Amino acid sequence: MANSCDAIIIGAGPAGLATAAALRARGLNASILEKSDAVGAVWRRHYDRLHLHTDRARSGLPGLPISKAYGRYPSRAHVVEYLEAYAAKFGLEPVFNAPVRAVRRDGRAWRVEAAENSRSAPIVVVATGWADYPHAPTWPGMETFGGPILHSSVYRNPAPFADTRVLVVGCGNSGAEIALDLAEAGIDVALSVRGAVNIVPRELFGAPILVFPSLERWLPPRVADAINAPLLRFSIGSIEKLGLKRSAKGPLQSIQEEGRVPLIDVGTLDAIRDGRIKLRGDVASFARDSVVFKQSPAERFDTAILATGFRSDLRSLLPDAKGVLTESGAPLVSGRATTERGLFFCGAIVSPIGQLRQIGIKAQRIADALMQSRRAASLA
Repeated sequence: MANSCDAIIIGAGPAGLATAAALRARGLNASILEKSDAVGAVWRRHYDRLHLHTDRARSGLPGLPISKAYGRYPSRAHVVEYLEAYAAKFGLEPVFNAPVRAVRRDGRAWRVEAAENSRSAPIVVVATGWADYPHAPTWPGMETFGGPILHSSVYRNPAPFADTRVLVVGCGNSGAEIALDLAEAGIDVALSVRGAVNIVPRELFGAPILVFPSLERWLPPRVADAINAPLLRFSIGSIEKLGLKRSAKGPLQSIQEEGRVPLIDVGTLDAIRDGRIKLRGDVASFARDSVVFKQSPAERFDTAILATGFRSDLRSLLPDAKGVLTESGAPLVSGRATTERGLFFCGAIVSPIGQLRQIGIKAQRIADALMQSRRAASLA
């Protein structure tokens, strides 16, 4: 493959593939650089039981619906199959085993440094997502804890935890579902919840939950949340009676203002109600064979799984880019032009209508913006 092209896309996950397909449909030649050896690398290493939390009909990328044979909520393995089929349909051939060290300005173009796969182009789309940046807080005494302390990104299934007592720290979607996975395998599991939460059902009155924000997208998030609140309380019941604190901000407002995704419940609440998952508060410290909580006594645990999320940090990847990242290295915008000419991000910001659907929309917008820019340049 030639080392020059119209655009370079970093990452062969959903965002990278969708952007490459959108560019190809408009006659642009994009090179995709992927550090792993296959498309959808992040989906390949997710935990085994994972299914899309968004329904199939609203999760396909542009130009290829997800097969009905996968059911309403495709599994992790089905998503991998879909991404492979997507790349094949559009003739996308990523360069695998090509980790990008840095993206630097090269005159009016960008130079993507990837050893023997380095190349230059006027356009670079960073489609790396955030799953390569696990966030693991530290607590006093962690170094003395006798068992493993794992980030949720390395959890696969309950088998290694048989006959042990496990603490899952964090009540996001991964933490809640990993706790459920362990409970359903008969493992003694507790879930540490630090603060207030937003919880929504996967379906409301038989319809996928994402139907509602899609229908209400013309409303301010605060208003939509107020309309939805009685329906959500009716559907999931009182979480306060379980020992959980409800967030002062509704789900849509939290996504818009804080980038915090609500917990989409797939059975965790029922497991809490019947005692298969125990609730605990915020962690204060670790000891040799126990965990100390801020508002309850220490308890023995054999393993701790930190479902504490991810925090994208692209500062080392983009040393020459100015005004495109937050102080911590996360993209300021996604799916539209940045302050740096020719530099785009796709799939970097949480969406209330489903991440895969939003990726498809943003990929199309990036491609359209590039075509408009090329037309304007030709007329100048």
